[in-house]
Amino acid sequence: MAPLTFILISGAVSGLALGFFLKAVEYSFGDLVYTLLLNVDFIPVINQVVWPEWMEFLFHLIVSFFIAAGYFLLLKRWDHPVLLAFLVTIPAVFLYFPLSVLARKTVPAVDDLSAIAWWTAGHLLYAALLGLCGKKMKRKA
Repeated sequence: MAPLTFILISGAVSGLALGFFLKAVEYSFGDLVYTLLLNVDFIPVINQVVWPEWMEFLFHLIVSFFIAAGYFLLLKRWDHPVLLAFLVTIPAVFLYFPLSVLARKTVPAVDDLSAIAWWTAGHLLYAALLGLCGKKMKRKA
């Protein structure tokens, strides 16, 4: 499989899993972590449009593809795909705080421990899946 194919598949698998996990959490427990994941209302120009959910989810997947691309570039120089995936993903966990503060719509509070825990769990799932994809690519190389 070509590297671009691995990037697209890995970004899609990891991004879809994160999105569906946080959507299930929001539906089941009421923590607005999926809303936070998709929220773009603080980004100039983009915030001029009320986007449908599927489009906001597409934005999320585009970000996931870029993260996967950066991950696979770094993976060429590092032989620890799972550890690298976690290192690449950890900054996204900490994005919870500025995203909560910047959001205009209702999202979890910056100090909502339950939402922080779900957000972190979702991103750990993302990292694990990205790492497994990287491990598979390393075996094929």
